[in-house]
Amino acid sequence: MEASHLILLLLVGYIVYTIDIHAKWFPQPPVLVLIGLGLSFIPFFGEVKLTETMLYDVILPSLLFISAYKYPPAALRKHAGIIALLSTGGLVITIFLLGIVIYFLVNPFASFSLLAALVIAAVMSPTDPVSVTAILKQSGGNEAIADLVEGESMINDGTSIVIFTTLVMMISTGASITFWSVTKEFLLVSAGGILIGLLFGWVVSRAVHYTHQKEFQVMLSIVLAYGNFHLAEALGVSGVLATVTAGIMLSWEFTHTNKEDHYREALDGFWNIVEPTLLSVVFLTIGLVASSYIDGELLILSSGIFIFSLIIRYIVVGLSVASIPSVRSMFGLKESFIIAFSGVKGTMSVVLLLILETKNADNIDFIISVSFFAILLSLIIQSFGIYPLSRKMIKSN
Repeated sequence: MEASHLILLLLVGYIVYTIDIHAKWFPQPPVLVLIGLGLSFIPFFGEVKLTETMLYDVILPSLLFISAYKYPPAALRKHAGIIALLSTGGLVITIFLLGIVIYFLVNPFASFSLLAALVIAAVMSPTDPVSVTAILKQSGGNEAIADLVEGESMINDGTSIVIFTTLVMMISTGASITFWSVTKEFLLVSAGGILIGLLFGWVVSRAVHYTHQKEFQVMLSIVLAYGNFHLAEALGVSGVLATVTAGIMLSWEFTHTNKEDHYREALDGFWNIVEPTLLSVVFLTIGLVASSYIDGELLILSSGIFIFSLIIRYIVVGLSVASIPSVRSMFGLKESFIIAFSGVKGTMSVVLLLILETKNADNIDFIISVSFFAILLSLIIQSFGIYPLSRKMIKSN
C-alpha cells in the first residue's frame, strides 16, 4: 500500500467517523467495508492489497491490546465462567457442528472433505465486537451482555487461531493428528501465551510508576503491545493470548493502586486515536479487496453457511448459559439470542483466510471465496441488525 493510498483511506475514515452521528443504526465498520467495495471500482485503488503481515503483525496487536486494557476486571471476574466456557469448549463444539453442516451443504455441488469443512468452520468461529459492544450499551438494555460478548471475543481469538492452525497443518500436509496431540499442543500454546502475558504485563505495570513523563509511559504500552505479541510468537506460543493477558493485567493494575499518576488518561489519549485510525484502514481495505475474493455464484452457499453459523452459535450459547446456574439467572432465551447475534465475524476471520492463502492444498481457493463471502454477510447483516434487534427484544421483555 502506497502512502497516497493510506492518506486517502484515513481521510475517508475521518469523514465516516465524523459525520456518522447515527452510529447505532449505521455502525462504522460495515459502512467502511461498503465504501471500500465502492472504491474498488476506481482504478487508483486497484493496487491496494491486504496481507497477512499487515493484519496479523502490525494491526492486530494494537486492536487486541486496546480491547484488553479497556476491559473492566470486574466484568471479567463476574463473567469468567461463561466466557471461559464459550471461548474453549463452546468454540470447539461450534466448529465441529458447523463443520458437519458445511460438509453436507457443499458436497452436493463439489467433492469436499470433512477436514476442509472444519477449516471453514474455524474461520467462522472468532468474533469481532468492534461495533456491537458500543451499540449494545447504547440500546438501553443489559450492559452485562456487551461485557460478556467483548470478553468472549478477546479469548476466543486466541483459541480459534490454535484450532485453525492445527486443521490447516492437517489439510496441507495430510498428517494424521490424534486428539491427544492436538489437546497437548493447544494447552501448551495457550498456557505459554498466557504466562508470557502475565509476566510482561506485571513488569510493565510496575515499571510505569518509575516513568513520570506521559510520553514515555505511552512508549511502554507500545512496547508491551507489540513486544509481548512478537516474543510469544517467536517462542511458538499464542501472541494473541499473550497480548490480551498483558492488557488485562494492566487494567487490573489501574484498579489496585493509588499511584496511577494519570497513566490511564495518557494511554487513552494515545490509543483512542490509534483505534479508529487502524479500524478505518482495516475495514476500508477489506472492502477494497473483497471483489477479488468473492464469487457471486457462491452467494447461496455462503448465505447458508452464514445462517447455520448463527443457528449453531445460538444453540451453543443457549446450552452454555443454561449449564451455569448463576449465568442462567441473568440471561434468558432472548438475551442468549442477542449474545449469539452479536458474534460478528471480522478482523480475525480475515487474518485466518490470509494465512490460508499461503498454503498449498486442494480446494483452497474455494474455501477462501466461500468463507470471505460468509464473513462479509456476517459483518454487514449482524452489525446493522444488532441495534434494532436488541431494542425490540429488550422492549418486549
